[in-house]
Amino acid sequence: MSEKKDIICIGSVLWDVIGRSDRAMRVGSDVPGRIVRVPGGVAMNIAMALARFGLKPDLLTAVGRDPSGEELIAAAQVRGIGTDHVYRSEDLPTDSYMAVEGANGLIAAIADAHSLEQAGDKILRPLKDGRLGHADAPYDGPVALDGNLTVELLREIAVSPFFSRADLRIAPASPGKAERLLPLLGHPNATLYVNLEEANLLTLGSYESSAEAAKALIAKGAHRALVTNGGEDASLATADVVLTQTPPPVLVARVTGAGDTFMAAHIAAELRGRDDQAALSDALDAAAKYVSGDTPL
Repeated sequence: MSEKKDIICIGSVLWDVIGRSDRAMRVGSDVPGRIVRVPGGVAMNIAMALARFGLKPDLLTAVGRDPSGEELIAAAQVRGIGTDHVYRSEDLPTDSYMAVEGANGLIAAIADAHSLEQAGDKILRPLKDGRLGHADAPYDGPVALDGNLTVELLREIAVSPFFSRADLRIAPASPGKAERLLPLLGHPNATLYVNLEEANLLTLGSYESSAEAAKALIAKGAHRALVTNGGEDASLATADVVLTQTPPPVLVARVTGAGDTFMAAHIAAELRGRDDQAALSDALDAAAKYVSGDTPL
């Protein structure tokens, strides 16, 4: 097998093109601001955050062999992120994401993850062919999994023997893709990271607090759930306990990637041995620093 990394990040790795303005916006707004192009995608955002917290993540994803793909692989490597197991396609272009953010939050976004979807289970080959695991010795470490994969592939992962021993940490790519995670709710080793809107979509509820939504996810079969609610409360729930905390107040400078930072910080805290209360607090602090613009990309 290959050298074992601290955690595997499976899902979207692409270029984020983000326009930000310090003014409140609505549909049709035309305002001054800044446009940046940075490495992104849920799996990449989580991997970058994990690397900042001192861990060694490894990517399982699809990246094209086009110039954008070569740049993206180099950007991952310079950040200490493993790319040896990335599926590199000759004919699929590197994916991308475009968003517009105002002082009042995310205005609109489009995610083009078609190459990841078309690559399908090819990205999982290292977990099956002996590089990271195989049928007789499934990978037994933490896995950060995002909802940009197809419904069919997520269903396969939910019952696959290759993931039977993994510590699954799961996040939807967006509210629009939250329901893709339904097959994974019953996985016995899964922790679900969602915001309040996503939790309501998964439970068909209309909960107004993170604690209510987290408890509803457990009732629906989730092993463990963390639900965030922007600058309001955030909760962790299992069958035995519900913990709720409030994030520190900050001025919002950016929002894209905040949930991924929260998830990565929580995973890193638990891998360091922090208990439930401390890990949740660490994650909220890290997300607040990210949203305020204090955390480098």
